[in-house]
Amino acid sequence: MKKWYAIEALDVLLFREAKPFSPGEGAWAKGMFPPMPTAVFQALRSVTKTDKTTEKLEFIGPFLLRETSTGEELWLPTPKDLLCVKERSNNLDENPEYDKIEELDEWSRLVCLQPSDLSSPIWKDVCFGSASLEENHLVPMIPPPITDNADICDSPSVRGKNEWICGRPKPWIKAGALIRYLKGEGLHNPQDFHDDPWSVQVLPHIQMQTNQRQVLNEDGYFTEVAVRLHTGWKLVAAINTTLESSVVRLGGEGHRALVSPLESLPDWDAIEEFMQPSSDCNKAYLLTPGLAQTDPEKFVYGICPGVWRESLLSCASDRPILWGGKSKHTATPMLPQRAFVPPGTVYLFKQIPKETSVLPSINDGVLAIFKYLNYGTILWGIRK
Repeated sequence: MKKWYAIEALDVLLFREAKPFSPGEGAWAKGMFPPMPTAVFQALRSVTKTDKTTEKLEFIGPFLLRETSTGEELWLPTPKDLLCVKERSNNLDENPEYDKIEELDEWSRLVCLQPSDLSSPIWKDVCFGSASLEENHLVPMIPPPITDNADICDSPSVRGKNEWICGRPKPWIKAGALIRYLKGEGLHNPQDFHDDPWSVQVLPHIQMQTNQRQVLNEDGYFTEVAVRLHTGWKLVAAINTTLESSVVRLGGEGHRALVSPLESLPDWDAIEEFMQPSSDCNKAYLLTPGLAQTDPEKFVYGICPGVWRESLLSCASDRPILWGGKSKHTATPMLPQRAFVPPGTVYLFKQIPKETSVLPSINDGVLAIFKYLNYGTILWGIRK
């Protein structure tokens, strides 16, 4: 049975991206946040008192936890197929300009991207990249159509005649709002969404020549990008062992975090009810980073698993997370770099596939570890 732990950063945290970096060749190393599950798992594993070599520890996370005056809130990645809709005003000055729609913070409700209706005459003269869609090719996702019957609608799949798309919601969603999304219900409260709750801090590293005012030619100057979580925000993760409150090393350069056990995690019991598909499910939401092998015969990774080709209708995602890699500075060979599917990716299905995992099914030791760490956890929902 997994137990939940809050992970509170005591300082900035540093998680370097997977792009190859050497101070002698490039002076800037970017960061990534939230960290991949493996990084947080290793931090928790370092303070377990059990035999680390034989026990198969299971893990899930990390997610975001916010402490408020009324209690704790669980925050998860916002689904990638959501768009904000606002009612058009009769006063033209109150209607934002189209080139500023991303700057809006207020909206009336949310709608979902819809797969194109290729039988519609609207699309007969439009090409989708290859000029034609082959059989089992993914259908492009477009904004929902405008209904002819009402000025204002309440369905996530259509827009009223007086509604227009004004931007995208913020990147984090309350767990309670995500549950309503998975049920196919409408979302109307902008307070259910939040910006990234951290600030970026650039850390310069300068090494000078002895008795000189010159930087060393090699390894003399480079910068790294760290993050500082805002007040009241923590990481949260679960592992199937008991840990006492302790300080762990988390991320690079020895930065540390306080690990504290939680009695429970709000809304998690309701979230777990969506981890198994039911007969009426036609949509999947990716909760943790996934690894999708696009061709079963090749080690090529993308957004959609190749084994879903006949069942998948379309998907909405973002640029992949590049993670892993080899370095000449490490004595032990590291994992090859792979492209992971970002959390929040949404898949739409014609029918639920027989193999419901986004992870490859090949027999590989590393992939077995990914399964123990619950990479590619899927929540199944309904698209109305």
